[in-house]
Amino acid sequence: MGLIWSLIIGGIIGWLASLIVGRDVPGGIIGNIIAGIIGSAIGSRLLGSWGPEVADFYILPALIGAVILIAIVSLVLNLIRG
Repeated sequence: MGLIWSLIIGGIIGWLASLIVGRDVPGGIIGNIIAGIIGSAIGSRLLGSWGPEVADFYILPALIGAVILIAIVSLVLNLIRG
């Protein structure tokens, strides 16, 4: 059950981050889940563990990390596409 919650929360965090950045995450729902999970790792490394916790995700650092990740991926994809 923990894995299912992690996927759901990761997807929600990735989706919210894409709304904040104003760019869709490549890969749709799977991309949102990946962005949320990787963003959570980035946010925890940069900001530590604080704020509300749901399914082993600290929501605020995870959201900030996902925003950073999506912004970087969008920048790189724009540079590649020209």
